[in-house]
Amino acid sequence: MKSNANAKLIVFHPSLHKQASTAPASHRMWLLFFITFFTLAFTVTLFSSAIPSSPSASASAASSSSAAAALPAAVTDALLHYATTTNATHMTQAEINSIGAVLRRFPSANFLVFGLTHETLLFKVLNFNGHTVFLDESEFLISRLEQQHPGIEAYDVQFTTRVSQMWGLIKSARDHIKTDCRPVQNLLFSECKLALNDLPNYIYEVDWDVILIDGPRGYFPKAPGRMSAIFTAAVLGRSKKGSGGKTHVFVHDIDREVERICSEEYLCEENLVETVDSLGHFVVERMQRDSFEFCRNATKPSSSSPSLLPSDGDGEDG
Repeated sequence: MKSNANAKLIVFHPSLHKQASTAPASHRMWLLFFITFFTLAFTVTLFSSAIPSSPSASASAASSSSAAAALPAAVTDALLHYATTTNATHMTQAEINSIGAVLRRFPSANFLVFGLTHETLLFKVLNFNGHTVFLDESEFLISRLEQQHPGIEAYDVQFTTRVSQMWGLIKSARDHIKTDCRPVQNLLFSECKLALNDLPNYIYEVDWDVILIDGPRGYFPKAPGRMSAIFTAAVLGRSKKGSGGKTHVFVHDIDREVERICSEEYLCEENLVETVDSLGHFVVERMQRDSFEFCRNATKPSSSSPSLLPSDGDGEDG
């Protein structure tokens, strides 16, 4: 019996040895646990500092981000207008690109537009950092535009001319080239029959960088025609006061008689830099106050225009 007891002691002793031998491994496991715990705690702390800790802070951050990314009202209006309209653009893509290319040359252009058209909102956006003013014959269209798009600056203009009067008006302007119809003047005080002298006063003081003539109506004899718009643009360009001595003048529908002849008379062929589809692009330079010729190479009456030759030239229909 005694020897059996000794055998039991011999069996128990290796068990203690095994427990003692595994102690260092247990310490290593605890060390690994603490390292892992502190690593996880550091990671959680890092992420929690980068993410708002409350719903209100999260909402505030989202609101600030949305405000920073919000499109200007003029851009939004233009996008919505052209995304929802079914009308084809009045101008071709090449014509619009020609105007846009010139506007991009100016950090903030002074842009004067005759006529409200399908491209009105687009022109406002193309000159987003500049000053764009629209002039149109329709008081109703002006009022509706201002109600729908408060950021648009537009004025109605009373045109007293008619397409059928073109040749008489041209003759009258030639007869008064050194007085009321001279190329350099303040149109606010002009008595020239082709001059627009009832626009808002400040318009005559602005140095316009770009002028687009796409109005008023000019496709039938009793329509106002664009004679006055072209003459006025020609005088504004030549009467600039600032350092920028050139004005880009675009005339749409230049293939029509009134637009073509009046452009040749007042904007001049030597100033035509390009024609894109139905858009003529002229660059008019500032002149001295004692200049009395619009063009270096003055045009002569067309043989197909006998109404230019009579001496009365009052511009009124008979």
